[in-house]
Amino acid sequence: MTTHIDPERVVLTETIDGRTVHLMYIETWDGLYAPIGLRKPEGDGPFPTVLLASGNGGEGMRWIRDAVRNRGYTMDRLVEAGYACAWLRYRTEVELGYNNGGRLVRDMRQGREMFNRSPLEYEDEIAIIEHVKTLPYVDADRIGLIGMSHGGEMVLKITSEYNGVCAAVASEPASHEFLSLTPDDTAFVNAETQLRNIEGMQMTEVDKVRRRIDMDLARERISTINTPILVTGRDEDHLQGIFRTSYDLLKEAGKDVEWFSVDHDLHGYIYPIRKADGNYDLNNVQIAAIGRTIAYLDRYLKP
Repeated sequence: MTTHIDPERVVLTETIDGRTVHLMYIETWDGLYAPIGLRKPEGDGPFPTVLLASGNGGEGMRWIRDAVRNRGYTMDRLVEAGYACAWLRYRTEVELGYNNGGRLVRDMRQGREMFNRSPLEYEDEIAIIEHVKTLPYVDADRIGLIGMSHGGEMVLKITSEYNGVCAAVASEPASHEFLSLTPDDTAFVNAETQLRNIEGMQMTEVDKVRRRIDMDLARERISTINTPILVTGRDEDHLQGIFRTSYDLLKEAGKDVEWFSVDHDLHGYIYPIRKADGNYDLNNVQIAAIGRTIAYLDRYLKP
C-alpha cells in the first residue's frame, strides 16, 4: 500500500486483486468523514463517474474494502466501459429520520454552521458527490448513481432535493419511507428498542402499497425530481409492490423514468457476490441486468 497523506484530503492507494483502488475519507456537511473506494480507467480523464451505494450504512472503511474485493464485478464492468466508479459508505440510517426530521436547515451561529438536525445518510451521499466532482480525473458534469435497496431509496431522496447528477438507477428501492408508507401487521415494533422491524413486511402488490401510502406527500416529494431515473425490480421480492409503485408514481408525475424487473433469487442482484473459490456467483440474468443498467447510464453520461 502506498500512502499520500494530506491531513485534509486523505487518500490511500491499495492494490486489491491486482486493481488499484483509491481509499478516501470525504468530509460531510457536519465535518465528520465518510469513506469511499474509487477505481478509474487508465489515464488522466476526466472520466464520467458512477457512485455505488447499497443498504443502510455504517461499518466504515472496513465495509468499503470488503465491497471492492467481494462486490467488485459491477465496478469491473463500469471501468471497462470507461467510467470511474466508487463504492460509498455513509452514516447509519435513522429510523424515520427523514419523515420526522424534516428538511435540513443550515444556518450560522458565532461564525460557524448551525443545523436544525443532524445530517442523514442521503445527505452524506450528496456531500460525497460534491467532493468527487472536485477530483481532477472526474468529469463533474457527468455523474451517475446506482443505489440498491435502501441505497435505491436514497436515490429518490437525493434527486428530490439535489439536481447535481445526470442520471440515477434505483435498484430494488426500499422506498417505504420516501413514499410515507404505513406498514401492516407483517411489520412489528421491537419491544426492547421500540424501533420497527420491517424485515418481513409483505408488500408485493401495487394496490396494497398505494392504499397504505400518503399519496399527497409522496407526490409532493416526487414533484421536485428532475433527474432521469431507471427503477428496477425483482419479480418475487416481498417489496416488489413498493419498487413498482415508486416507478408508477414517477411516471404519473411525468418524470423521465424507466422500469425493468427480473426473476432472480438474490436481493441485490445488481451487485454479484464473490464466492469462497474467488469466482463471482453470477448468472445470465445478472449479466443482462448489469448490461442494461450500464447501457442506460451511457445514454446520459456519454452524450
